[in-house]
Amino acid sequence: MNNFRRGTAVLAVTALSGLALAACGTGQSGDSGEGLIVGTTDKVVSIDPAGSYDNGSLNVQTQVFQYLLNFPAGTTDLTPDAAEKCDFDAEDGTKYVCTMKDGLKFANGNALTASDVAFSFKRIVDIKDPNGPSPLLGAMESVEATDDSTVTFTLAAPNDQTFPQILVTSAGPIVDEDTFPADEVMDDNAAVEANGFSGPYTISSYEKNQLAAFKANPDYNGTYDAPKTDNVTMKYYAKAENLKLDVQNGDIDVAYRSLTPTDIADLDKTDGVTVHTGAGGELRYMVFNLDKMPGETPEEKLAIRKAVASSVNRAELAEQVYKGTFTPAFSMVPEGQAGANEAFKDAYGDAPDKAAAQKFLDDAGVEAPVDIKLQYNPDHYGSSSDQEYNAVKRQLEATGLFNVSLQSTEWVTYSEEYPADAYPVFQLGWFPDFPDADNYLSPFLSPYDDKKSGNFTNSHYNELGTDFADPTMSKLLDAERVDADQASREVTLGEIQDRLADQVPYLPLLTGSQVAVAGDGVKGVEDTLDASFKFRFTQLSK
Repeated sequence: MNNFRRGTAVLAVTALSGLALAACGTGQSGDSGEGLIVGTTDKVVSIDPAGSYDNGSLNVQTQVFQYLLNFPAGTTDLTPDAAEKCDFDAEDGTKYVCTMKDGLKFANGNALTASDVAFSFKRIVDIKDPNGPSPLLGAMESVEATDDSTVTFTLAAPNDQTFPQILVTSAGPIVDEDTFPADEVMDDNAAVEANGFSGPYTISSYEKNQLAAFKANPDYNGTYDAPKTDNVTMKYYAKAENLKLDVQNGDIDVAYRSLTPTDIADLDKTDGVTVHTGAGGELRYMVFNLDKMPGETPEEKLAIRKAVASSVNRAELAEQVYKGTFTPAFSMVPEGQAGANEAFKDAYGDAPDKAAAQKFLDDAGVEAPVDIKLQYNPDHYGSSSDQEYNAVKRQLEATGLFNVSLQSTEWVTYSEEYPADAYPVFQLGWFPDFPDADNYLSPFLSPYDDKKSGNFTNSHYNELGTDFADPTMSKLLDAERVDADQASREVTLGEIQDRLADQVPYLPLLTGSQVAVAGDGVKGVEDTLDASFKFRFTQLSK
């Protein structure tokens, strides 16, 4: 997800074709212990899944909604949640069929059936809210409840290995069709009052982006463990420094997103609190607008991109700017994802190489220094972006091969201008929608024919009808999505990453872990910091 909503843990991404997923999980509340307070700077856009596609909203939805499938704490193995089982139809691979558990109900007493599931997915597509997750459902041609316990999805391609994981994303929460409107996003206060929740918690009181109180749902029957704490409060902060002070002083129990690298380093040396880290998958990268970047010909543009790739020092960015909370990224697919490689290290080395950069330019007849206009955003991707991109500017200019004009733009303007060809080279960031290599590739590399479909960066890479189209890349992407043989699929994923490194429409810089800081008496934090990027209150206790 581009709006930064989403280590080293190995992900168990399972080939799902022909695999029936057996149900597990009970969900009756366990010992509650004391209540807990969790602090965050992430803001909620909307509790209603149709109107949100961001970290703050996802964190609330994770606690209060069920999904057909979900990830138990500590794993990325797809496991039934509201479903009893899900599988591709043996005779028609475009049909993905889920059978519901018996006796499910929402906290308001309404039954949860296959009809609610079909309604939930249809309304996301029909409402198509600009802040919503409808783009995630592009592979879904239709969905219907064939009876109270069976829901059938019709997909654009047979045996699409990514679709089951879409069911766990921001597009997957199941809402109550008797309370949620079919044609508009539901107001947060109305959603809380309707109590159409079937997840491990319900919301007992709510002041948007100030305080949200969660209470264990005794009727929950899903993937997650029974809540270890009955009452959890989420407190929202405008400034990271206040979040740091409150967890440091014991006024809150857990600080989860987002503390600065300096704050994390300070807290790591503070008595009474523990810094917990886990797999995250966050990616920080640069985008080359293939149409607007410097260079007179495609060959010159490619040489410039390769020269830049040979000149950045990722280790310096990771250590000096991010204090080790990020690590160098040598692929758009972070280390730990099944099928990930280090294609950029293989192509350009793990440290700056001025001689190689010079040769790329010389071989293409590009005269140095090359003037580059580089744009970054100071507010949306964290307060350290300023240091990060000033360091990139210094690194490039230190080679003598580039003159960098560095500019920053606030997110409200930035988010409108970068897709409109305003920036030749610019910063973006990515959190995964689901823990699979495809989610780091298809959104960036899929073919598109205008600014309204396909590549959200509008980098012009693989734009149909232009010199930047790449039919070979398109075929590779199509092949990996439907390949049920994991070993074969990983070979194709490697070919895609190698081809990407050779073309360099994007330059991966850093990948980050999830970080949460908790009082020493708080248990269960590390259990939920896994690559699914779901922070589960069910695991927390003290």
